[in-house]
Amino acid sequence: MKILKFGGTSVGSAERIKGLLDIVNPSERQVVVLSAVSGTTNALVEIGQAYLADDKNLAKELIKKHKDKYEDLIKELFKTEAGYKNGKSLIDSHFNFIESFAHEIFTPVEDKIILAQGELMSTALFHFHLTEINVPSVLLPALDFMKIDEDNEPVVDYITEKLTPLLDNYPDNTLFITQGFICRNSFGEVDNLRRGGSDYTASLIGAAIGAEEVQIWTDIDGMHNNDPRIVKNTTPIAHLSFDEAAELAYFGAKILHPQSVFPAQKYNVPVRLLNTMDPQAKGTLISKEGGQKGSIRAIAAKDGITAIHIHSSRMLLAYGFLRRVFEIFERYKTPIDMITTSEVAVSVTIDDTKNLQDIIKEVEDFGTVSVDEHQTIVCVVGDFDLNTHGYAARVLDAVKHLPVRMISYGGSDYNVSVLLDTDHKVEALRSLHNRLF
Repeated sequence: MKILKFGGTSVGSAERIKGLLDIVNPSERQVVVLSAVSGTTNALVEIGQAYLADDKNLAKELIKKHKDKYEDLIKELFKTEAGYKNGKSLIDSHFNFIESFAHEIFTPVEDKIILAQGELMSTALFHFHLTEINVPSVLLPALDFMKIDEDNEPVVDYITEKLTPLLDNYPDNTLFITQGFICRNSFGEVDNLRRGGSDYTASLIGAAIGAEEVQIWTDIDGMHNNDPRIVKNTTPIAHLSFDEAAELAYFGAKILHPQSVFPAQKYNVPVRLLNTMDPQAKGTLISKEGGQKGSIRAIAAKDGITAIHIHSSRMLLAYGFLRRVFEIFERYKTPIDMITTSEVAVSVTIDDTKNLQDIIKEVEDFGTVSVDEHQTIVCVVGDFDLNTHGYAARVLDAVKHLPVRMISYGGSDYNVSVLLDTDHKVEALRSLHNRLF
């Protein structure tokens, strides 16, 4: 069985929804994972913010504005009276439900329920479209099998336990449709896998049922060797290892959700990145084997980084110092991206600054602290095992004219990273591209 995930732009119009059948093969056993229609999640976020601010008039205005878009969508999507009636009934039901929150106490729990409506609508509309044109399909509610634990980590065994019998209930059906992004939490409440979570959903389903392959369909032909929005003449990468793909996704490659690599890697399910606008393009295959050994694959950049520098003479010849520093970040559930150390100083970077002031206050007990905001990590990914040489020198030579704040190399066999001010990101990406490719 294959898992096919389509993002918001792939279902962004009636024409695009209809065009999915150019890719989906109803004769093959497949699970189709859909994101919300393009623009829907942002609209639902705005509606939720209006409710949280107790601005019910604004919420009502936003609901009407967005419902009008769906009215136009179903007029184009359905060509029969029965099909249009199903579509109309669906969007009326969902938008009336969203509007009903004006009469209730609104908390973040209700906010997540509203956010889930986008995927619930897109999958039902696709299912109704297939019904209208006599293509059999089964709509599987993700809320019946997708679950995260108290640490917001997916429970793969639970997904397997709940999803397998749902699929087995339809031995004669080949096409299944479900929602990306949404799930239930450890309390049974409606929750989600955070932004970009539909990729994660597809990977988790693939892992849970031992799929043949997970396909992520977007509007670009695979993962490129640099950011095509900034650098000219980038090219898609034919083959990556799971580790290389994970590094690129985490450090800025927008085509793939960072966490979506790990379930596929753990259960050895190949992931293929493909382009809905050009289905014949080869895209990028991500697998255990990877591509050519001993070569540079790609460059990525991650913005919104904050560097924290701690200078303390207490580090000199001390043990346990780093553990105590890291425990502060652990208490505030703040992941560290990069780290460099010397005998009397340690520098770390974070991208979640929600608890920055509290962290700084506690870290100041260890020494002098300085903070650099508006930083960018530029990451060069490739196969840098112990037998390769010269790659780090080439990377540093390409950025020697820029003020580099931190360098990370040797933490893995796949990554050389530098930290610099975001103002220098574009120049760094272009310079590295010209030097390395």
